[in-house]
Amino acid sequence: MTDKPLRIAAATTGHRKLDDAINEFGGSKTFTIIDVEKGRVKNVEVTENPSAALSHGKGPVAAKHLADRGVEIVVAGEIGPGASAILKELGIKIILVKPGEKVLDALRGKGMVKE
Repeated sequence: MTDKPLRIAAATTGHRKLDDAINEFGGSKTFTIIDVEKGRVKNVEVTENPSAALSHGKGPVAAKHLADRGVEIVVAGEIGPGASAILKELGIKIILVKPGEKVLDALRGKGMVKE
């Protein structure tokens, strides 16, 4: 856990914020964006995945969308090689968790939040 403020995006299935389920990256319906400071959740917002309806190239579009929103860490159940490469190029850290796990449980389990 760090004292530095973090902006984390979780690939999610809907609009249930911290109670939503983690999904695979490119095909996720939404991204739950969580601002964490000193291990505490300060803000949570949900944004639609702009690439959800695309048949190909979802990962790069989603990666750019999150980079534009200042995301530093992505949490997902699965990330393809193209999206993974672009996230790394953009300086965004990738954390893989069990698909279907609740966002808050995943953040706690990885030591990113303590509440």
